[in-house]
Amino acid sequence: MSDGERLELASAFGVAASAYAQHRPGYAHEAVGWVLEGAPGRRVLDLGAGTGKLTAALVELGADVVAVEPDAAMVGELRRGLPGVRALAGGAEGIPLPDGAVDVVVAGNAMHWFDMAVAGPEIARVLVPGGVLAGLWNVMDDRVEWVDGLAQVSGPAAIGPRDTPASWRVEAAGMQLPGAWFGEPEQAEFPHGQRRTADSLVATLATRAGMLVMPDGERDATLARIRAYLATRPETAQGEFTLPMLTAVLRVTRLREVGG
Repeated sequence: MSDGERLELASAFGVAASAYAQHRPGYAHEAVGWVLEGAPGRRVLDLGAGTGKLTAALVELGADVVAVEPDAAMVGELRRGLPGVRALAGGAEGIPLPDGAVDVVVAGNAMHWFDMAVAGPEIARVLVPGGVLAGLWNVMDDRVEWVDGLAQVSGPAAIGPRDTPASWRVEAAGMQLPGAWFGEPEQAEFPHGQRRTADSLVATLATRAGMLVMPDGERDATLARIRAYLATRPETAQGEFTLPMLTAVLRVTRLREVGG
């Protein structure tokens, strides 16, 4: 993906901020707990916080959270949903916090949007030595037969790179983290699920970046195809169901001495 494509997709979410807040899943608490257990303290920066999906889980686990998000509409939704959380405008490449301000930096479904050549040293700057950086991604478990069918029907704009366990592992293995600042990455996956109906699952997929930038006619046709598929499946045709998911985590520690 070119820098221009990355920026176009990353900036698309604001137009759907309310739908994002309503339909996107939260994160498995076991995954968030695994991130926090390796940290020297509970001061956490949620970077690229969006509408606060990951922020909410951190608060529930007792973390002292500051949220940073570049999109004003997303920040507005976060502040409405979590009025007690300090929420700031900013991005990974320019974090509005002083040096050594936090023990943990997390990014929920966001780290792949960062320019890590710039963001890596900036994240290291706000972390204490020995602090933790973690990216978390919610992925659909396509080892389940009907979910695999959904991925095939939906296409890469709705269920694309990082959205299934195998594709996430490939993406995570290739993610470039500045080695001068961080140690060797660890990966873990935690079972997760989201209660959905066919309508709410279609609405969830409509908030994916690739769908948001798609021409109206093409997007409508894709969503209609997804809806038709869900109507044919006994797992999803009637009422509520659980969408099988995993919360996948990539965790690294900030080195105590720069350069090793």
